[in-house]
Amino acid sequence: QVQLVESGGGLVQPGGSMTLSCEASGFTFSIFWMYWVRQVPGQGLEWVSSINFDGSSTGYRTSVKGRFTISRDNAKNTLYLQMNNLKPEDTAVYYCAKDRWGETRGQGTQVTVSS
Repeated sequence: QVQLVESGGGLVQPGGSMTLSCEASGFTFSIFWMYWVRQVPGQGLEWVSSINFDGSSTGYRTSVKGRFTISRDNAKNTLYLQMNNLKPEDTAVYYCAKDRWGETRGQGTQVTVSS
């Protein structure tokens, strides 16, 4: 049974930083691409970032490029998202996912960027 458990969200001021973590279990984490997606209330899920099985290839949506960094530790079955220079428009529930559409995702962690 696939389980994805996110942590690390909270309230941060604009310009601040935050790191999200996602612990994965129930599948062979090290052979899968992994993703971060997010959802603003009333809107659909949107892809944020992706990383290949060994971390050698990453991708970001334009609005977060240069501010967010995705990484993984296959020994710990854990996915990370380092977020810097956060903006109010980054406020959303963030999910780690096994696919870029978020069909298989965790319960999410709320990130609120506000002064």
